[in-house]
Amino acid sequence: MTRTLLLASAVLAALVATPAFAQQYPTKPIVLVVPFAPGGTSELISRLVAQKLTERLGQQVVVENRPGAAGNIAMEQVARATPDGYTLILGHIGTLAVNPAMFPKLPYDAVKDFAPVSLIAAVPNIVTVNTSVPAKNLKELLELARAKPGTINYGSAGNGSAGHLAMEYLKRIARVDMVHVPYKGTGPMLTDLLAGQTQATFTGSSPLIPLIKSGKLRALAVGSATRIPSLPDVPTVAESGFAGFQTAQWYGIIAPAKTPPAVIQKLSTEIAQVMKLPDVIARLSGDGTVMIGSTPKEFASYIEGEMKRWGEVVRAANIKAE
Repeated sequence: MTRTLLLASAVLAALVATPAFAQQYPTKPIVLVVPFAPGGTSELISRLVAQKLTERLGQQVVVENRPGAAGNIAMEQVARATPDGYTLILGHIGTLAVNPAMFPKLPYDAVKDFAPVSLIAAVPNIVTVNTSVPAKNLKELLELARAKPGTINYGSAGNGSAGHLAMEYLKRIARVDMVHVPYKGTGPMLTDLLAGQTQATFTGSSPLIPLIKSGKLRALAVGSATRIPSLPDVPTVAESGFAGFQTAQWYGIIAPAKTPPAVIQKLSTEIAQVMKLPDVIARLSGDGTVMIGSTPKEFASYIEGEMKRWGEVVRAANIKAE
């Protein structure tokens, strides 16, 4: 057999094998890497999705936390993993949209090294203040910031975190000056906010809603496109005078580049069904989380748009990696 025929036969065999492989997939456990420490929204969403995928696929989907370096360590490891569908990672606004603009050099390429599978959920951010702050709505908070520039301190889960970017985005379009106070996580940030050491935050809804409902903190506006059911009386930032404003912490599943397209499609289809399950909706929607379940193409387009939007915010605010 000539070299040309051998190559043609190899290509044909690969084309035939891919659909067959996808039909059999998975035949062993799947690892879903979470690039953050245990706890928080990423943990809740990833474990719930993993549980439901385990039930639907007939193989264990194991959540593995690999925190460090703003998610960069885990992203690099998964980018180098065998692209066979057995190693996935929870993609996030930080690792896919913010880090590429914030870090001068990344150990991974957010576009070339990964194959988008599905955008699974978005968690709205809420502009929230300590109850000692006299502002009863977003307009009044911004008026306070304009009257005394640099006197309102806002906390976030860390430099370059979703909450940091959300407030910098708001500061930019509202043209106000507030001082960023970064923490090593949402927990310590909320401790200081409750104690009045800081005055405000623009953090994801999950840890805030219980504190808002108990009267320990005051919500001024939500960053989602529409009001959230758990806080129906709290207007959106768009309703508060900034038409088109929208910001959320979002999560999606991605795989190493060159993972077989048929496997990507199978995972995407299953995830879309998971995000429609009544118990999943009931578990996540209470804090305003929006279940999505997109196609790979839709998720790729979404990532592209988010990279552009948050890249502009990072550059305008001159946010640097610590």
